[in-house]
Amino acid sequence: MSSVDRWQLLFRALSFAAHKHAHQKRKGRSEIPYLNHCIRVADYLAQVACIEDAEILAAALLHDTVEDTDTAVEELEQEFGPMVCAMVMEVTDDKQLPKQRRKQLQVDRAPHKSYGAAQIKLADKLANVIDVVDDPPPGWSLERRIEYLDWTERVVSSLPQANSALLKLYHRTLQRARRELSS
Repeated sequence: MSSVDRWQLLFRALSFAAHKHAHQKRKGRSEIPYLNHCIRVADYLAQVACIEDAEILAAALLHDTVEDTDTAVEELEQEFGPMVCAMVMEVTDDKQLPKQRRKQLQVDRAPHKSYGAAQIKLADKLANVIDVVDDPPPGWSLERRIEYLDWTERVVSSLPQANSALLKLYHRTLQRARRELSS
């Protein structure tokens, strides 16, 4: 893929995600625009993991579009191709399933992720750990926040081929999160 094609793919993905998440806010008290989370996940992959693969970065920007917007799988594949779509679908929960089942499936399916999907999942969990500590959803008890951290650790520890720099940052962040929540 030429550098022009890479940039075009990334900006199309960013624009698509911005449109789809336009009226959504994150669950935290500060209600940041949802798109900020998608950008942060892609940024961790580019800046920390040094991933240059445009399809992985595009999938990171799009990782919540099928799960949390009205985006159809077919629409995503038509717009971004089968590789990007496949990575997005690997990290997408089936919202028709009960929450506890979805969480268990993330742990069970983690060892079978492709390289790109594993990195996206890791970056997503890193971003979520930070949010659970620094900007938790209203109404989340301390116990629920700690349980969430434990669950992310189970998911991350099961991922194959995790980028070592990203994994180190996740573990440092998790340790900081546990210290802050226990004080």
